[in-house]
Amino acid sequence: MNQLISAFTLFLSLLVEAMPFLLMGVMLSGILLIFVDERKLIAILPKNPFLGALAGSFLGFMFPVCECGNVPVARRLISQGAPISVAVSFLLAAPTINPVVIWATWTAFRDQPEIAFLRIVLSFLIATIVSMVFSSQKDLRAILQPNIAIALPAPKVKAGAVPVGTFFLGEDQPLDWSGYGAVNNQVINKSLPERLNLLLDNTLAEMRELGAILVIGSAIAAIIQVWVPRDIILSLGQGPVSSILAMMILAAIVSICSTVDAFFALSFASTFTGGSLLSFLVFGPIIDLKAIGLILTVFQKRAVVYMFLLTAQLTFLSCLFINFQIR
Repeated sequence: MNQLISAFTLFLSLLVEAMPFLLMGVMLSGILLIFVDERKLIAILPKNPFLGALAGSFLGFMFPVCECGNVPVARRLISQGAPISVAVSFLLAAPTINPVVIWATWTAFRDQPEIAFLRIVLSFLIATIVSMVFSSQKDLRAILQPNIAIALPAPKVKAGAVPVGTFFLGEDQPLDWSGYGAVNNQVINKSLPERLNLLLDNTLAEMRELGAILVIGSAIAAIIQVWVPRDIILSLGQGPVSSILAMMILAAIVSICSTVDAFFALSFASTFTGGSLLSFLVFGPIIDLKAIGLILTVFQKRAVVYMFLLTAQLTFLSCLFINFQIR
């Protein structure tokens, strides 16, 4: 009975903590939809994969949302036709590279300012690398959910051109979207009252869809956090390798919002290595049980698995390097 009460309490705390940021992300997504001229937005975004990754990584300063609120914004960017490098880098970097999280991390680790600095650097590097890998996929419709893919035009392929795509995601293949029709989201010319009504309708629709998934993800995170003894995870945190793995697993289990996760990690500062603390701070905002369900509303399962595997490998290797450098 006590475990059920604890799980329910954790569920409510996760939900209360994450819901405002999800609402913020949905509102920003609606603003992009209703008030931003899509043609102008797409025109100013870099088409080069590397420059697009840079732009996406620092969009968090314009849209300071956490790992719950970044998904609807990224989804809207993709549906508007933004380069995939911009959307993916924003999706991965925005929960960390934004003023609120940077300030919170600096405050928590004021005696270890290198933690705040390295968190920004590693998050930026990982987001850039992963987004550039995804940018090699020319036909994005193959990795997106159908309700997102129908808004995208088929890529122009030159005669005799070799299909391009990563091995895991699959090569470009012509997809049959007949029956879906084209979606025209250009409403910038409507009157202000009409756009406000559309903003409200869009907000309610996305909150119903993403909010339900957030509730399920929060419930799963709370159940796992209660039933998996934390002592088991902490006992693995003594070595340079096992400590990183333990903190990455802990980050996925506890699913703490990036705006407050630095204070949680601070409680382990005296017993865990610097690299393992960074693995928690870098990996957690990208991969947690709430975010998985939300990201699956944008990407196909294989694309999400691929994204998470790349992120986990890059986080582990970079933090392992830091551990051995510190030692």
